[in-house]
Amino acid sequence: MVQKRDGFAGPTRRRVLAAGAAAAGGALLGGAAPAAAQSGPDFDGWFDDVPNYDGVVDRTGQSEVTVEVGVENGDGPYGFGPAAVRVDPGTTVVWEWNGQGGSHNVIAENDPYSYESELVAEAGHTFSHTFEEEGISKYFCQPHRALGMKGAVVVGGSGGGGSGGGGGSVSEPDFDGWFDDVSNYSSTVDERGQSEVTVEVGVENGDGPYGFGPASVRVDPGTTVTWEWNGQGGSHNVIAENDPYSYESELVAEAGHTFSHTFEQEGVSKYFCQPHRALGMKGAVVVGDVSGGGGSGGGGGESGDGSAEGSGGSPFVPTDFNGWFALLFGGTIAMAVAGVLGNEALVAYRDHASAEEAYVRDRPVEAVEEEAEVELGEEYNPLGTAALVVGYFVLISALWVFMYFVEYLGGPTITG
Repeated sequence: MVQKRDGFAGPTRRRVLAAGAAAAGGALLGGAAPAAAQSGPDFDGWFDDVPNYDGVVDRTGQSEVTVEVGVENGDGPYGFGPAAVRVDPGTTVVWEWNGQGGSHNVIAENDPYSYESELVAEAGHTFSHTFEEEGISKYFCQPHRALGMKGAVVVGGSGGGGSGGGGGSVSEPDFDGWFDDVSNYSSTVDERGQSEVTVEVGVENGDGPYGFGPASVRVDPGTTVTWEWNGQGGSHNVIAENDPYSYESELVAEAGHTFSHTFEQEGVSKYFCQPHRALGMKGAVVVGDVSGGGGSGGGGGESGDGSAEGSGGSPFVPTDFNGWFALLFGGTIAMAVAGVLGNEALVAYRDHASAEEAYVRDRPVEAVEEEAEVELGEEYNPLGTAALVVGYFVLISALWVFMYFVEYLGGPTITG
């Protein structure tokens, strides 16, 4: 039995992309495994007799959320898990029976949210409802309400009992345009309260499987983030963009490969996939209660699969292959140009000095012309000629090196 509110508006393209990434990430995390428990809004005592209530679990950014029916709650399987979830407007909540605790149902406590399922004991039975308007929807199981089998769905940024109000969650950090070209980014998924969080590598992002899912997650300090490859989109890697968060995985295409890093201090760690960065394959890990302008605290800790330890950085010292290559190539070009220009300047200076000397001595025209013939013979300067030859040789070598690496730097033409 499925009930939906009238006037349901179709999801936007961004919501569909975000839903795909969130659903893929949810499958790796175990589907109904709880995300981060937040400090909840004021439920007016609704959860006073609900032992398994431990704050509102943030499920925003997902198009469909599952709540288990029949979880342990005090003295028996008379609870909803999680008891309270926060979702975006337009999200469908699916209640799924696990077969424990006898017959259960789901009944809305308050209008304008009106829904009621049938009374069922069968494992695997589901009931769905789509929440379009912001507010708080409280619900219960009729046979076991007295045992504390109650739940709530917080839609949007609601903060008080009933509908409407303000939220108590942490605001989105300022990523300084990091996600401007990332199609599957919608908002930061709150995964606080977990010791390990999984991010899928190779989810749909724009025109292909070149994304991280979810693109941005918020975790507690000390949490280990594990990136898991799904085998789509060719070879990918994970490279930290900014110090002091320093980590880098190997370039891998194999499904099931994992790479881990533990984030110890608060801050924002941006990262990317080297071959597909130009396609928007970028992500971020927000550590702690960072909001607004973000920040970058220390990010030490152990890392798996050969990740490097963090180290203090300088804005003039490159931290990745792109930076070092750009420094080497740019420096080589600059040296070559300086050598050529220097040689031309030396020749011009010598010509000018010769002409000035002839003028000062007020020599006869014949003498000047005769000496000019000698100067033409002496214009051959071994040092200047050598500098010119070396400069052109270095320039040609640098261009060859650039062409050798241009396909690797340009995108997925070879490795993707």
